[in-house]
Amino acid sequence: MTAPARGGQWVESGAELIQSGVHRVPLPLPGDGLRAVNVYLLEEDDGIVMIDGGWALPQSRRALEEAMASVGYDLGQITKIFVTHIHRDHYTQAVALRRLLGSRVYLGAGERQGLELLGEVRSDVPVTSLRVLRRGGAGDLADRLSGVDHGGFTASDWEAPDGWLSAGVLKLGRRTLRVIPTPGHTKGHVVYLDEAGGLLFAGDHVLPHITPSIGFELGESERPLADYLDSLRLMTRFADARLLPAHGPVTESAHARVAELLAHHDVRLAQALRALGTRTLDGYAVARQLTWTRREVPFAGLDDFNQMLAVNETVAHLDVLVARGQVTVELDGEVGRYTRVDGGAE
Repeated sequence: MTAPARGGQWVESGAELIQSGVHRVPLPLPGDGLRAVNVYLLEEDDGIVMIDGGWALPQSRRALEEAMASVGYDLGQITKIFVTHIHRDHYTQAVALRRLLGSRVYLGAGERQGLELLGEVRSDVPVTSLRVLRRGGAGDLADRLSGVDHGGFTASDWEAPDGWLSAGVLKLGRRTLRVIPTPGHTKGHVVYLDEAGGLLFAGDHVLPHITPSIGFELGESERPLADYLDSLRLMTRFADARLLPAHGPVTESAHARVAELLAHHDVRLAQALRALGTRTLDGYAVARQLTWTRREVPFAGLDDFNQMLAVNETVAHLDVLVARGQVTVELDGEVGRYTRVDGGAE
């Protein structure tokens, strides 16, 4: 087993002991800026329960098999896989392991629409995100992205789970997990809270170093950022716990990171309002005035995919300002144009 991960070391392969009977295993995401996805192994009397499955790639399966062997288990002992959301780096290897081993796979009920749409569209192109992009005024960018292969679509990767999860309690044996729906990153995202053990398996809902994208999925969501902020506040209704994220190292306080994320979005809302000023602008125009990532990269310095995320996040922030009565929006064809209510700059 490896020593506790710190900083960038969290991506190093192997099994990290979090507490007795709980191991973190980072699995590779080749070609992805996130670098790795954490899955978690929970030791139970009848085998291993996994939280999240990883991406269905040969190198991911090898890394999982080697990590399990290092703590005395093998793939055949995985009995159940509880997935936080439908994105390929969390779900597709769970499906592959079920096919190989007979493990049972569970997913939040809110992901049903997105999974059904995948079966209809038969493509991993995020058509809902492209629609939001066009509403943001970035039609040319949407056209470019609509013709891009984002990594290939394999229909068999997207089978239905064995069970759809709603809010409630899962009694595993040694542990009990509370299923908490946390829409925002996707419509059906869920987290798993081990209240007795003081552990929050947070998926992409609460990440220690970055803010997750909002509403990047096929399923429609009218208010992804408002949903996400509500889901963050929901975390504070439960006792604080160690944060076990899908990307990044384990940290000691989920509540502390939730507070930072809420503060970050307050800042971004103020920045969007300031960028809007006295003008009537679409989301694309506002996004181009903001900087992005922790390095404050200008919009023009982002690639097309990240420009899409930036425009859609800006639209989401502007829509929250509309809901709060600070901004109005009118449709000009398919494009939303936003105006500050008081007509003045901040």
